[in-house]
Amino acid sequence: MSELRDLYQEVILDHSRQPRNFYAMEDSSHRAEGYNPLCGDKVTIYLRCEDDVVTKVSFEGAGCAISTASASILTECLVGKTRQAVQELFDSFHDMLTGKAEPLPDTEKLGKLAVFQGVCEFPMRVKCATLAWHALQAAFDETNDSITTE
Repeated sequence: MSELRDLYQEVILDHSRQPRNFYAMEDSSHRAEGYNPLCGDKVTIYLRCEDDVVTKVSFEGAGCAISTASASILTECLVGKTRQAVQELFDSFHDMLTGKAEPLPDTEKLGKLAVFQGVCEFPMRVKCATLAWHALQAAFDETNDSITTE
């Protein structure tokens, strides 16, 4: 299990140091900002959707390694999914982070998001890992206000 944990930590660090899809999408169809006042994480999520299907996702922001890696992996795993599928994925991800996915989360369904399994051991970091997801939901809802984890 230690080797798997080490691998997961490496994936998180890689996405934190070299985030994927880190740019402002000028032609986005949806956009929202998120802020975690507990640790200062800030994120802006950009979406392009066609017929309720995500065709492109990007983000900008600054935050801790978990927040940045979560946003980066989010951008990789949502393309081609419907809003309903995105919501189901977020629900599974959130259940894993909060320990509700006992005994083990469905890592096949979660894909790369499974690297955040260890976050449930650090409840204060759940908000870091979910910030981009809450901003994503606000973008879908076309909420113009900045969302916060508080």
